[in-house]
Amino acid sequence: MTHYRRPRLSGDVLALLTGLILVLSYAPFGLYWLAPPLLALQVWLWQGLSPQRAAVRAGLFGVALYSYGIWWVTISLYVHGNAPLVFAVLATALLAMYLALYPALTAWLLNRFWPQPGVIRWLLAFPILWLSLDWVRSWLFSGFPWLALGYAQTDSVLAGLAPLGGVLLTGWAVLLSAGLLLLSWRGPYRPLWPVVLVGLWLGSSQLAKIEWTEPAGDPLPIAMIQGNIEQGQKWQDGNLERILLRYSSLSIEAAADSRVIIWPETAIPLFIEYLDPEFLMALETHAEENRVDYLIGVPSGNLDTGVYYNAMLAVGTSDGLYRKQHLLPFGEYLPLRVLFDLFHRFVTIPMADFTPGAADQPLLQAGGYPVGVSICFEAAFGQLIRRTLPEAAYLVNVSNDGWFGDTIAPAQHLQIARLRAIENRRWLARATNTGITALVNPQGQIVEQIPQFQAAILRGELIPMQGTTPYSRVGDAPVLLVLLLLGGLAGVAAHRSSRIKR
Repeated sequence: MTHYRRPRLSGDVLALLTGLILVLSYAPFGLYWLAPPLLALQVWLWQGLSPQRAAVRAGLFGVALYSYGIWWVTISLYVHGNAPLVFAVLATALLAMYLALYPALTAWLLNRFWPQPGVIRWLLAFPILWLSLDWVRSWLFSGFPWLALGYAQTDSVLAGLAPLGGVLLTGWAVLLSAGLLLLSWRGPYRPLWPVVLVGLWLGSSQLAKIEWTEPAGDPLPIAMIQGNIEQGQKWQDGNLERILLRYSSLSIEAAADSRVIIWPETAIPLFIEYLDPEFLMALETHAEENRVDYLIGVPSGNLDTGVYYNAMLAVGTSDGLYRKQHLLPFGEYLPLRVLFDLFHRFVTIPMADFTPGAADQPLLQAGGYPVGVSICFEAAFGQLIRRTLPEAAYLVNVSNDGWFGDTIAPAQHLQIARLRAIENRRWLARATNTGITALVNPQGQIVEQIPQFQAAILRGELIPMQGTTPYSRVGDAPVLLVLLLLGGLAGVAAHRSSRIKR
């Protein structure tokens, strides 16, 4: 029979604090080195508790982490969605509590089946449980993988693992590091574990030096237009002409020394089908005369049929339309409408009933190369982005982070997109309405960036690339297979341990 110690309130307070501080490992703070010791401390706080009590403590950690990490959802709903403040705060709190269920379940399973401290618990069971549930979080109810552990390591040497196994493998390295710290402190063979920990980080740094891909052509001059249209003004009647004039004038200025010009998500706040044909003809003429290709964020569809898309339009040498595949729940469509129809009674979000685009859409062409286009929230799904490889010579992500205001969300969003560049070893051009607009190299480093909340042009050169990384070819499958195999070993170990006790 297992005897549990009585939990202390101080442990609960410490769990809350570790959750709050863990947010500092992500952008815009960038203290990535905090993640392993904070996770090690969190697992230690679960030690000796009953499964139910450990779940409560882990849940407190999760509530703190996600409440602070995604507090900007309140801004989106209250300021720009016109929801009552109480409703916006309540909706954000409910989302944070839902996300906190994942660490809570991790703690319950860990203390139920692997309660004894040591190698099996800290180096095998804990990373497997956390990572497996994080993977479930990335797709369940359409998925919300925000603040996955791997994203915090975009600027650390552990990002060298991303071309091999994406954000999952990178996050696994963080969890292993936490387990190794615990073993170095309280485990058997203590002199061994610091060596393994250093080897993990040094090995990752060497992997980061592998090129994986190679240039497919000469540098391509591009320009990204940051229109800085206030979210409250964007969809109001009478503002369309002013918005088109701003983007057009900035584009004319950029066309002289650019081959590709990119406008952000829904830069044109009107269905392309209803836009004045003369404007499109003028744009096509300008593209042809200046030998420049446009990629423009614009909705597409028909109000009469109620079927419309969040899309990206290519204008120039090769016209085309990409329709967003992975929509943002509650922002672009309402999941489980029977249960959540109340949401739309409080929140007024323009174009909030988009239809997802097909998974087999042909890639858009710009600057003479196929492009891996993603729109806003799609940047959080590595499996979706990698499907554009190996054809895509570079990546483009467009967004309207004006929904988040002056919060930590745009920096978090850019950090997520940067990991997609690392995973696939492709240049990434990220154009946004209010910022952060940036040009990112295949190592995930920001080469060019312009200030937020300014109407501006980002000019730069990217290099079209060819070839694939292991992650581009096979995605998450190998990591999930290894998780399954190691999970089986951990299960056998737990079974034998329980038999010995009996």
